Amino acid sequence: MALFFDAQWFDAQLAARGLTRRVLAAAAGMSEADLALAYKDQRELSADEVGIFAEILGVSPAEIARQAGISTPIPGAGPEARIAALEQRVTALEAELARLKGQAGEN
Repeated sequence: MALFFDAQWFDAQLAARGLTRRVLAAAAGMSEADLALAYKDQRELSADEVGIFAEILGVSPAEIARQAGISTPIPGAGPEARIAALEQRVTALEAELARLKGQAGEN
């Protein structure tokens, strides 16, 4: 399993399809600078970017995630992961609401 962004693998996949890094970045809605950061392990790919890369390169999102590093999110993770993420967001929103109500009560 890759522990880093495998730039050689990505470049080989692009070359096999006659594509460039510029095309990959544009398709994912990334700047070339953002893609360069990902290639240098200084920026992780989002789940959406993983999905787009998979479509362009004709491989599974899991393969993109594996080649991009183990902590890259995989789109379409199981419903448990989505529910847990939503629960975290609700908890954070509730805490922020309570903080704002506390500030309003102080004024």
